Amino acid sequence: MYEHEYESWRTEMSTAVEDRNSRRLAWCVAHVLRHAPDHIAAGLLDRLDRPTRKYLCRDEWLPASAVTLLLRHGSAEDRGYIARNPRVVGRPLPGLPGPARYARRRTPPGLLPVLAAELGRDPADGPLGAEELVRLLRRHGTHRPRVPLGILALPHEPDPELLWIEHARDPLPPGSVEALLLRGGLPLNISRGLLALPGAARSYGPSWYRPAVRAVRMGLLTQGELVTDVRPARLALLLARLPVTGGLRWTLPERAGMLTALRAALAPLGEDPRLWAELLRHAHTFRGGLPELVAGVRYASLPEPPDGPPVPGLAEAVARLAPSAEEPSGDVERELALASLAVPMETVQEDIRWVRDCLDRGLLTGADVVRHKLPACWALDEDHWLGDIDHPDRHDRPEAVLAARAEADRLFAVALGDDPDAWWRAARTLPEFAGTLPHLLLRVTDGGSVSERP
Repeated sequence: MYEHEYESWRTEMSTAVEDRNSRRLAWCVAHVLRHAPDHIAAGLLDRLDRPTRKYLCRDEWLPASAVTLLLRHGSAEDRGYIARNPRVVGRPLPGLPGPARYARRRTPPGLLPVLAAELGRDPADGPLGAEELVRLLRRHGTHRPRVPLGILALPHEPDPELLWIEHARDPLPPGSVEALLLRGGLPLNISRGLLALPGAARSYGPSWYRPAVRAVRMGLLTQGELVTDVRPARLALLLARLPVTGGLRWTLPERAGMLTALRAALAPLGEDPRLWAELLRHAHTFRGGLPELVAGVRYASLPEPPDGPPVPGLAEAVARLAPSAEEPSGDVERELALASLAVPMETVQEDIRWVRDCLDRGLLTGADVVRHKLPACWALDEDHWLGDIDHPDRHDRPEAVLAARAEADRLFAVALGDDPDAWWRAARTLPEFAGTLPHLLLRVTDGGSVSERP
């Protein structure tokens, strides 16, 4: 009897240890996924065992691109866990508003007389033809998707190819594109094609970015794919600096993920200020995508750009993405603040108060925290040095968060590159590693100091 009870106790203890390890690995993998390119992130997800994958989908703050990859390539179990994850914010998944709900939407009665007058016939007399549908979508989609959704609720003849052709000829307004994405049913290549806005002289209006944000929020695209699909290139660059409004916009983690994707696309420019100046000079009028613009600037293969008015906000967006060497002054107080990151205070709350005070006084930046705070898993989790939050867009030090994410992007990219095995070793080492993030990457790569690499 005693032996049976002992074996049962030992089994329970072993299960508890395995469960703890799975939870902790899922937490650390979620941090690494923030900084991994899409193909590396997909490989990391495939390597997770079933318990770790469950905890990752069910309990962690997942980056938007990881959610898209899990919805696209994951199992029905993964999608079910994500749908019930309170940390997956604003995504139309099972149990939340999505394409099925919008497909059941009814046309508001007050809209029918207006549409009848514009069509010259009663919409109830027969389904809308493809040309009629396009004409109504052009007229009513300037701002928000509410009216276009009412139009799409009418019986109509779907013709995705015609929609794509008409959009390429003269872009549909953003509210109509957003409505088409929300209603769903379009092939993925058509949905991605609707995010391109051809035409160099067109004014896209204040809501031009809503379809791009909606595509990411719905899980249609990763942010890396968005950088490739949005055209012209200046609009992809402006996604780094959307206007501050109360409507649809990036959450703070989504904004950080957008900056990560854009910096990855701009990485071939390195730190050469001449290339960055050329990028800005050509971006105002270049009609292609951002990857084509970067390649043209790098190899000096672009023709002289035509004269034209500057695009508002573009210079600021490029400046935000360009490498920066700014550092706080190196006085004694700063050295003490850096040293304190390796010596946790007696309580977590005291540690958070100290780091926040150093950030406010300009002694530390978010990049300093990522480089010097112990252990590395705490440095990658802003909640451990800014305090817990109940929503991913409510950190009251957003610039510190963005600086920390940018520095972590740089360290991971320089140390691990495109080696999937190295990324996996970093994720596996992170849960129990007691040193800083640069030291962890040194152990994984067995190379020189990350900070000394070009």
